[in-house]
Amino acid sequence: MRGRTVRLSPARRLVGDLMRFSIGIPRVTVQRQMNIRPLVDARSASCVRPSWTVLFLKGYALLSQEIPDLRRAYIKFPRPQLYEYPASVASIAHEREHEGERVVLLSTIKGPEKRPIPELEKLIQDARSLPISEIKEFRRSLKLARAPGLLRWLLMWLGLNIGRKRGRYFGTFQLSVYSGLGAESLNPLTPLTTIFNYGPIGEDGSVTVRIHYDHRVMDGANVARALERFEKILNSQVVDEVRSLAQNEAAASTVSIGISK
Repeated sequence: MRGRTVRLSPARRLVGDLMRFSIGIPRVTVQRQMNIRPLVDARSASCVRPSWTVLFLKGYALLSQEIPDLRRAYIKFPRPQLYEYPASVASIAHEREHEGERVVLLSTIKGPEKRPIPELEKLIQDARSLPISEIKEFRRSLKLARAPGLLRWLLMWLGLNIGRKRGRYFGTFQLSVYSGLGAESLNPLTPLTTIFNYGPIGEDGSVTVRIHYDHRVMDGANVARALERFEKILNSQVVDEVRSLAQNEAAASTVSIGISK
């Protein structure tokens, strides 16, 4: 059967390059069935209704603040070693339309553990909606994707294996989810130390959460304990912030009504 060739777009070359540096990592998955009913209830009671992406991002950033392993990376330059970052840099995958094609592009957020939920929401919404040319990380990635292969691979290798550069250009952990489409990714790949995702969230608050980790950096028991702590953070610190947002919104509405009278 005769078909046709389809030229690789810069965005598809970019994905191929990321897979090139991801495929050799000894990645292992640890999964936990969580119950986040307190967070479900707090979100339902709030007029603000933050996205689940933002709530899980904030929870994982707070978790990484407590657990140094989640802020470490295995680097090869000038010799194999672990590099620990003082703060997290989140890498978030977004599906965008670009030149007639649906593509996946990555944006980064520095220090998400220190940012309030509304600020995280805005940063993610901007990455999803602003023109691609206005997002610095998207412009940089697509520019790199147009370079010759050997140059791309050299620059990516250096970026991933020089500690200070790695966090700035690639991040310390990645979030990629399809739960909004009713699906789950069982074996996502990334060159970063961890990538986490979660499945659809039940009305009773049940949800499956996975951390896929680089075994050179940490061990499974530590990740299992981290998932247990992750559940507690979602149901405590993140719940508290969501409730605080709702209270602030209610107070602002009361003031607005008083002024209008």
